[in-house]
Amino acid sequence: MSIIKPNNNTISAITALPTGLGGKVLQVVTAVDTAHRQTTSTSFVTASSSATVNITPSATSSKIFIVCTGSLSCNDGNDGWLSTIYRDSTNLGNATSGLATGTSVAGVQASYYPMTMSILDSPSTTSQVTYQLYVKLIDVDGDAGYVNIGNTVSGSSNPVPMHITAFEIGA
Repeated sequence: MSIIKPNNNTISAITALPTGLGGKVLQVVTAVDTAHRQTTSTSFVTASSSATVNITPSATSSKIFIVCTGSLSCNDGNDGWLSTIYRDSTNLGNATSGLATGTSVAGVQASYYPMTMSILDSPSTTSQVTYQLYVKLIDVDGDAGYVNIGNTVSGSSNPVPMHITAFEIGA
């Protein structure tokens, strides 16, 4: 099978796609964090510095699709959590309630919640941008919330990994 050379150029000489071919995934960047973290903050705080994705869009018209999955937990039936995704210092969700929420179940110690969020962002830049998970508690009685917590087996926690992935989508 031979390689077709557009306009008799080498493949490496092609620097741009023809117009009208938007919607293609141009690059994918992902990070995983397995560390167990705890917070008592009722304001949005960084959930993990390990699961941070840096992506440099190839065009100002590119969109970035971000997907974040993991596990969040509350101590008891009086608490809940909110999570969101930040681009650099900008909250991409609602300023108060973020992008996802969960509340603990009354009478259940350490309620575990799978968390999934996604959002399509338009950063309008060709400079590097950073995407990161932020969380905060809806705390009634001073308890803690946890990121990347798993079921406790034989007295040790088995964290559920938190994944964050950014897809650059060509316009």
